[in-house]
Amino acid sequence: MSKVLVTGGSGLVGKHLQNILPEAVYISSEDYNLLDEKQVRVMMDDYQPNAVIHLAARVGGIVDNINYPVDYLEENILMNTNVLKACHEFDVEKVIAILSTCIYPDVVDTYPMKEEDLFNGPPTPTNFSYGFAKRCMAAHIDAYRKQYDKKWCYLIPCNLYGEYDKYEEHHSHFVSALIKKIYEADDSIELWGTGKPLRQFMYGGDLARVIKYMLDNDIVDNFNVAPDWVHSINNLAMIGKKACLKDKLVVNYDNTKPDGQFRKDVDSSKLLGVLKDFKFTPLEEGIKKVYDNFSKRHNR
Repeated sequence: MSKVLVTGGSGLVGKHLQNILPEAVYISSEDYNLLDEKQVRVMMDDYQPNAVIHLAARVGGIVDNINYPVDYLEENILMNTNVLKACHEFDVEKVIAILSTCIYPDVVDTYPMKEEDLFNGPPTPTNFSYGFAKRCMAAHIDAYRKQYDKKWCYLIPCNLYGEYDKYEEHHSHFVSALIKKIYEADDSIELWGTGKPLRQFMYGGDLARVIKYMLDNDIVDNFNVAPDWVHSINNLAMIGKKACLKDKLVVNYDNTKPDGQFRKDVDSSKLLGVLKDFKFTPLEEGIKKVYDNFSKRHNR
């Protein structure tokens, strides 16, 4: 039986994965510092895995990405390089790395974007450092596969949300930050931009199920992972209001602040050609789970 090690095991996707892959070893930043090459080698020597699911990353919202571009670039490139080099050194058979649709070009000719569009332009300026660092990991994994015939691959999920997020305005994923804003507001909330950008949102448990399927079935390929429905930020806010039972809440937009990439929806038909019966969690259902979880935490 495979010995599976999961980096970023205490994060949103890691916690969802623990529910369906409890036998894996889950590593957090409190256990090992992935920015330190020596500690990464110690980690690999301690557990001797033959499969690694690499979830760890420095992540955050537009504000953080704009304010700390060097940190996002350097920390993500460094930890990704350390992990992949150690996986090669310790002869890890299977690596599944989780990227982000931020790696895709800011603008393409046709949407939704397919896997072959990845290198057809630079990432969006508001998330450039994070997107470029993740894109470097995609190139790095492809290079290992080409040069050493590795069974390594990556998944490119859309915007994620779930009960295990941080619920912090500038450090969590958008849905969790939105739910916190709505829950705590009396009459109105303010969001950045115009509310017009288009996004796909996926429940974290869905990505965990895809990861487990790829692990169990020894699939070696790179896939977009996203439901086929696309929502504007404003429409998502309306869904969030309904989930929080605050239909009368007013949503204001500060259009002096950036929208971020206008659209970055991706085509998951390649994945669904393999996982033919896979069903994504409906957005309203998933957001209700997040709201219920946050309200329980808030009322403790």
